[in-house]
Amino acid sequence: MSDLLLLHNPRCSKSRGALEILQQHNIEPTIVRYLDEPLDAKAIAALLIKLGISPRELLRTGEEAYKNLNLADPSVSDAALIAAMTEHPKLIERPIFIAGDRAVIGRPPERVLELLA
Repeated sequence: MSDLLLLHNPRCSKSRGALEILQQHNIEPTIVRYLDEPLDAKAIAALLIKLGISPRELLRTGEEAYKNLNLADPSVSDAALIAAMTEHPKLIERPIFIAGDRAVIGRPPERVLELLA
């Protein structure tokens, strides 16, 4: 299988767990440290299609930026949510395993195996 990527934050236990599970299955994805290399709006929009979710479902609601930017307000548009994620990549849920045109959020980490079947 080609085009295997893991949007990874090495400080996150769930992200480390997902990588470990993949490695146990002899999968070595390309690691994208999205906090160091933030995704642009186009990449986030493409990711949302692969995940099959809305921008709101990709947000980490416990982050300070979520509260400070008032992103809980239902009137905030999808475009504004995506813009917030480009400016504050910590808002993006993690880890995300991408296999070609499909992706899954690794919460719990074992969910990454869904794309290997």
